[in-house]
Amino acid sequence: MKVVLFLISTLAILAFATFLASASDPSPLQDFCVAINDTKSPVILNGIAVFVNGKFCKDPKLANANDFFLSGFQIPRSTQNPVGSTVTPASVDQIAGLNTLGISLARIDFGPNGLNPPHTHPRGTEILVVVEGTLYVGFVTSNGDGNRLFTKVLNKGDVFVFPIGLIHFQLNVGHVNAVALAALSSQNPGVITIANAVFGSKPPINPDVLAKAFQVDNKVVDYLQKQFWYNNS
Repeated sequence: MKVVLFLISTLAILAFATFLASASDPSPLQDFCVAINDTKSPVILNGIAVFVNGKFCKDPKLANANDFFLSGFQIPRSTQNPVGSTVTPASVDQIAGLNTLGISLARIDFGPNGLNPPHTHPRGTEILVVVEGTLYVGFVTSNGDGNRLFTKVLNKGDVFVFPIGLIHFQLNVGHVNAVALAALSSQNPGVITIANAVFGSKPPINPDVLAKAFQVDNKVVDYLQKQFWYNNS
């Protein structure tokens, strides 16, 4: 009986350790694994459609420098949109050589008073550096931590970290344009803009659910669901 309990405990610990080890992008098993972007169709093995967690790799012998390269990242982007900001990603979708390397980059351009609205990256921690301008930034902790708000005003050269999965934002509090660069701990960190997801989902969330959750009248929810929720990324 003790042996059985020991084995069960060992298996539980191994399972938990495996879960922790797979909580972020998997480590590469070779020098690189340049992505093949044309993977709309799954691989069929023994009549079963098989998908991969990430992207398929091309033959390493066919890789070249362009697979690890992206130009024009320094070019300012237009911020003429409802939120006054534009996010330009440099993830595995733009740089095929990032596949399996567990890192990506983003450029964020802000017009005066521009906002990168409250959002979350479900698969990556973000570290941001201000290149130009002044930003008011912050993140909110989880329910178990009391939803504490951490904020800071960042100037040129300042760095701030947004932990994985937590809701965060950046607001240009200056009277001129601002630029920031953000590195993320995933080749494809994903982004969920809170307002877009809650009020702009397709199909819409039942208004009764949102009215109850936000403790407002259904008319307020109906108004918000009819708005155009701009995606700045």
